[in-house]
Amino acid sequence: MTRSERLAEQLDWYWHKNLRPRLDGLTDEEYFWEPVRDCWSVRPRGTSASPTPEGSGEWTMDFASPGPVPAPVTTIAWRLAHIVVSCLGYRVGWYFGGQDVDSGTFAYAGTADGALKQLDEMYGRWNAGVRALSDADLENPPAAGPERFPMENRVLHVNRELIHHGSEISLLRDLYRWQDGAVPRRIRLSGNR
Repeated sequence: MTRSERLAEQLDWYWHKNLRPRLDGLTDEEYFWEPVRDCWSVRPRGTSASPTPEGSGEWTMDFASPGPVPAPVTTIAWRLAHIVVSCLGYRVGWYFGGQDVDSGTFAYAGTADGALKQLDEMYGRWNAGVRALSDADLENPPAAGPERFPMENRVLHVNRELIHHGSEISLLRDLYRWQDGAVPRRIRLSGNR
């Protein structure tokens, strides 16, 4: 197995065993659920909770630069949008060619199904790009984009980001299921009886 395949497999294992199965059955109600006041989310254009929302379509993502301190709690919708655009989309465009992704012009999804389709597409493009890297590619900074670290560092950074944000989304799904004493639906984890 090549170095790039090992790096891709690290994230792909997490994707197939942990994150993607945890997103199956995501409803629009969960996608937009706000567990506390003043959450940031993806919202219909013109209804943003932030000073400078981003996006070009009917839906925009709450955003501000600099961000407020403390940072607002974000919904599953916001976190999925962040993964699709900021974690994967920018870097897919910079490093692997194809259409550039920009948070200001991205058409954010107004449904859970739409967001999962965007996520699956962007993850597929990222994974294929990483697998195609040579050892020399991994040792040098990427030819395009603002990041000047070796490509291996960039791949590991994206792996950490997806694991980190995927865990947050999984926790939000758990909290949603258990809110107000509701009985969660049973989740059968691989390997558990």
